[in-house]
Amino acid sequence: MNYLSHLECTMCGKEFESEKLWNLCPDCGRVLMARYDLASAARSIDRNKIGTREPTLWRYFELLPVRDLKYKISLGEGFTPLIHAVNLAREIGFKNLFIKDEGLNPTGSFKARGLCMAISRAKELGVTSVSIPSAGNAAGAMSSYAALARMEAHVFMPRDVPQPFISECRALGANITLIDGLITDCGKAAAEGVKKFGRFDVSTLKEPYRLEGKKTMGYEVAEQFGWQLPDVIIYPTGGGTGLIGMWKAFDEMEKLGWIGQKRPRMVTVQPEGCAPMVRAFKQEKQFAEPWQNAKTIADGLRVPSAVGDYLILRTLRESGGTAVAVSDDEIMDGANLIGKTQGLFVCPEGGATLAALIHLIKDGWIKNDETVLLFNTGSGHKYSHLWSE
Repeated sequence: MNYLSHLECTMCGKEFESEKLWNLCPDCGRVLMARYDLASAARSIDRNKIGTREPTLWRYFELLPVRDLKYKISLGEGFTPLIHAVNLAREIGFKNLFIKDEGLNPTGSFKARGLCMAISRAKELGVTSVSIPSAGNAAGAMSSYAALARMEAHVFMPRDVPQPFISECRALGANITLIDGLITDCGKAAAEGVKKFGRFDVSTLKEPYRLEGKKTMGYEVAEQFGWQLPDVIIYPTGGGTGLIGMWKAFDEMEKLGWIGQKRPRMVTVQPEGCAPMVRAFKQEKQFAEPWQNAKTIADGLRVPSAVGDYLILRTLRESGGTAVAVSDDEIMDGANLIGKTQGLFVCPEGGATLAALIHLIKDGWIKNDETVLLFNTGSGHKYSHLWSE
């Protein structure tokens, strides 16, 4: 019942067997993606019966990489609410506005999707020790699923991340290394441990399976919108796995015959203090130069250099989308406005999407009769220090 066929490099196109552990493409060093026999899947999966399945991301199990569901490591992640944000829309003078609230995932953020899949597939392929550099949420998610899988977990985080992220990993039994620097510095330290001790690296897009968990956001959006897609999706972008994953999901669903050719315009939002994708998009570049002296209150967006930069930029251009930078003040204003109108305690990354929407409405890039979906990627509880004064 599983249709995984092979892995494919997103740059050179070379194919690799799916039953072996891989990180990046061994030929060109770029991102590998899981590919499926979608023609066969289309003949056997009834889209209309998906709704009778468990309300988690595993409802799409045939299109996920875990071969045998006895290796499924799950805490009930996915199928998060799609909220029709009527009060918020009225407040800003808009009509059809929705919020996908990923803060209700088991580990408090959308990172649960990717890490449950990466850990499940890693366990199936014999991994016993995993490693990740993280600004917080991914570290907590990996620690959680690794604990459930009885794996050794090694976390590398910037020393200045909010304390709740460190406490969470500690409570979940992870080995924590705090680094004086940014997530890129954490990545270098984690890589040394991977090489020296043989840990499996589950860094963003450095293995092919976190993306498969994240793509389920795209499947859910289509299902929750009645197998239609909104006109615009605004997504807070650090490493960009969710954005890339959703775009992959839309392509898969069209080939399955579940949706038509219509696609949303995808929008990346980043903070002004760390906006490498926005700069590269506006300069019409294929790759993004690393951002120097990255600084923002939105820790998940403090990613000066993304492994999948070319995939993020490719998605924006293929979709007819755009990229927007917003200030930290606008991020907090956005989070507070979502809170007081919709009763949602969102993370600053979620607040950034509203700030971007307001910019795009003002610029005329989004029309008032279009349907817009904002992604809140995590709970505000882990960022409570931002509201402490």
